[in-house]
Amino acid sequence: MSFKKIALIVGSLRKDSFNRKVANTLIKLAPSSLNLEILEIGELSLYNEDLDSNPPAPWTNFRNKLKTFDGVIFLTPEYNRSYTAPIKNALDIGSRPYGQSVWSGKPGAVISVSQGPFGGFGANHHLRQPLVFLNIPVMQQPEAYIGNVASLFDEKGNLINDSTKNFLQKFLEMYSQWVLKNS
Repeated sequence: MSFKKIALIVGSLRKDSFNRKVANTLIKLAPSSLNLEILEIGELSLYNEDLDSNPPAPWTNFRNKLKTFDGVIFLTPEYNRSYTAPIKNALDIGSRPYGQSVWSGKPGAVISVSQGPFGGFGANHHLRQPLVFLNIPVMQQPEAYIGNVASLFDEKGNLINDSTKNFLQKFLEMYSQWVLKNS
């Protein structure tokens, strides 16, 4: 059986980011039908349309790398009831120049991760809005809000909560089906 190559876009650039810990957990839990890889966005300078005629190397590298993926999972914290600026910037860079979007048609999913009890609900739903415009078919169920995340990992970054582990496995199984259906 062949696998689908899936980009993980981590919206927190912090070294000890809980979103990155969840992404690394997803990589470990992925079914054999999915090959997950973090696609870094921290080196992308802010999008500026003036640079489209001669884009910076990190933009070109990001666009070319994203083309090799079959789908994408976004992991975002919630900043001020929204997703993060690095994700917005990555969306803009990948969708430009106009008419040359590398996002279009890639099956997507959103996981919001928060230290608070609501699991980044606002960020999760806000991120879905531009994904619709970018023609990323986003998996609707199961929704993924990981709240109180600081209590779910040990000091080495290992997920220690069995309920969350089981949920993430189910999420990935459903996402695998979503990718096959929307490829």
